[in-house]
Amino acid sequence: MLTLSNVRLRRGPQVLIDAASVGIFRGEKVGIVGRNGSGKSTLLALIRGELVPDAGEYSAPPNLALAAVAQELPESDAPLVQYILDGDLELRAVEAQLAQAEHGADGTRIGALHAEYERLAGYAARSRAAELAAGLGFAPEEIERPVRQFSGGLKMRANLARALMRRSDVLLLDEPTNHLDLDAVLWLEQWLRGYPGTLLLVSHDREFLDGVVGRILLIEGGRLSAYAGTYSSFEIQHAAEGERTRALIARQQRETARVESFIVRFRAQASKARQVQSRIKALARLGEISAVQPESGFEWEFATPAKLPRPLLTLEHLAAGYGTRRVIENVSLSVNPGDRIGILGRNGAGKSTLMRVLAGQLAALAGTLDTAPDVVTGFFAQIELEHLDASGTALGELVRRGGSDVTLWTEQQRRDHLGRFGFRGERVFEPTGQFSGGERARLALAILVARKPNLLLLDEPTNHLDLEMRHVLLLALQEFAGAVVVVSHDRTLLRSACDSFLLVANGAVAPFDGDLDDYAAWLGKSGKARAAPDSAAAVASRQEQRRLDAEARNRLTPLRNEQRRIEGQLEKLTGERQRLEEELADPATYTTKPPAEGKRLTLRHAELVREIETLEERWLEVMSELEQRSA
Repeated sequence: MLTLSNVRLRRGPQVLIDAASVGIFRGEKVGIVGRNGSGKSTLLALIRGELVPDAGEYSAPPNLALAAVAQELPESDAPLVQYILDGDLELRAVEAQLAQAEHGADGTRIGALHAEYERLAGYAARSRAAELAAGLGFAPEEIERPVRQFSGGLKMRANLARALMRRSDVLLLDEPTNHLDLDAVLWLEQWLRGYPGTLLLVSHDREFLDGVVGRILLIEGGRLSAYAGTYSSFEIQHAAEGERTRALIARQQRETARVESFIVRFRAQASKARQVQSRIKALARLGEISAVQPESGFEWEFATPAKLPRPLLTLEHLAAGYGTRRVIENVSLSVNPGDRIGILGRNGAGKSTLMRVLAGQLAALAGTLDTAPDVVTGFFAQIELEHLDASGTALGELVRRGGSDVTLWTEQQRRDHLGRFGFRGERVFEPTGQFSGGERARLALAILVARKPNLLLLDEPTNHLDLEMRHVLLLALQEFAGAVVVVSHDRTLLRSACDSFLLVANGAVAPFDGDLDDYAAWLGKSGKARAAPDSAAAVASRQEQRRLDAEARNRLTPLRNEQRRIEGQLEKLTGERQRLEEELADPATYTTKPPAEGKRLTLRHAELVREIETLEERWLEVMSELEQRSA
């Protein structure tokens, strides 16, 4: 139905996608993945008709009904339910025609239009709009509230509901879960499974992709590649391709070295001239077929906290809210180093209120909050991104908000730190106002990490982060020595990083004895208690499993530390070997320096080669053991 033939797409002078050819068929549900800035949103803009290819052709059937989420925040005075209803263009057109016919007293026309109105299920349209609003987290009393009165995040939910209301052949969704809570994500996943049209979904949520799509389009290195199956299936296929690519690169490097050696040895011999020319041509061909090199990634971790007091903080019979309205009350909770706590609850239940209390940003209305003197809190929330100075640079914001330690760093140390989060070269001097949402989130994380916290409070930390950055964040959290409290709709993060859950519901905060599947079932029962409570044995079994999972992560820590130590040594020794090789290749080493110096350099070079080989062998052993223990 949708066809790309040798399509090239640019953003300014940069080629995002080149020579892309793919067909997307009626009824397919396709996930589009790739790093931030790779061209995913640009591809959707092409399909929406907002762009034309810089080369190649894009074709689609005529009169194709497309639905997409508006990115502009609405400032409408219309009630929410009417704003959502406006998404059904066909129904609204019939309503307008019906009003005109009734004004002209055209009985025949009125009858025909009433039949069309019924065919379009117009009498149930308001109910459908209300169901969409409820599924996306709006309370029943909010459907008559003017849209302009909602927050930015709720306005984006209204835009999403309006897009879902549209009768469409093709639905285009670009990171639809960014402004949703977990309950709304679970609802949207179910809704999309039943959507009868063609779906193109850009998302960095692997479980959401797995639950919805049956095909993956990857944009990487300017290429568009298609993979059959879920996202998990794609990961396996892509990893296998990576192994084949690395093997091909290694083979080509060996062949290149062999050919170059022949050329150097026989270039001056006339009898070998033809063979040398043949090898030169062969070398050129090797360059043409070299596989695309993988893009550089992110490499960072949380620094070991200076102190780990126990407990970090304690809440006793605490109540919190806004003004005289109490959102949560009688909360008693203790947070200790090593805790991994996920906060669950419906939209508006008070999850963010609890997080603000823990962060010290919201005073208690009753009860007490005791915080240890040496607590260093790292609070990540979407509002933190708004605190970035739009005119400030990444380097300047790191100094301004990164804590007292950062002021003592050299500029190179600051640039190295930002480089681990993807800000390299001149990018550290660009105004943050020009950054994408993902770049602003990465910068906020870089600032948080620089503070060396021992208590991490993460409110939707993965919004705007691509899959690779989410994976790096998860690994960093697993090795973090302090405590983590997280609110997230990313089920992969919750499943992998949390050992226990708290449920915020009906003003109370209490332990949730279950996993995310149990929570989904709880939501499905409208938040009522489970009809058949789990047995004590079942609860104990889950608690034991969480304890075993935590112990497994702790057992991996020494291996992870050794891995990082070896990699640091390898980097240092490889740099020294490279410098020695440059000296040994320099004629001045043998003409201006004592012979003993050349001999010393040669012996040191041989020693370095042996040390590097030993470290590489140990690194492989460590990685193999990590892989076995993680399986």
